[in-house]
Amino acid sequence: MVEFTTEPFELDTFPEHAAAARRVVDEAGLAVAVGPFGTGAEGEAEQVLSAVSELLRETLKAGATRISVQVSVLDKDAGESPEGVGTQ
Repeated sequence: MVEFTTEPFELDTFPEHAAAARRVVDEAGLAVAVGPFGTGAEGEAEQVLSAVSELLRETLKAGATRISVQVSVLDKDAGESPEGVGTQ
């Protein structure tokens, strides 16, 4: 699972770097949950790692000045899943 936030924050519009990030995780086929302070995306390890690499490239190219990323390994046997991710 990856959680990420791109900056700068823009309250009046949906910034291009945020749209690029969402496009990358959608195209990677990850289960996505958008929250007020960031976005979570879940999938298989290689799928997530590949998406993170592409996300960094594409959001920087689209004008992001900071990208915060946290990658977590979930225990599938324990039923770990962030609220809203993978439940669609």
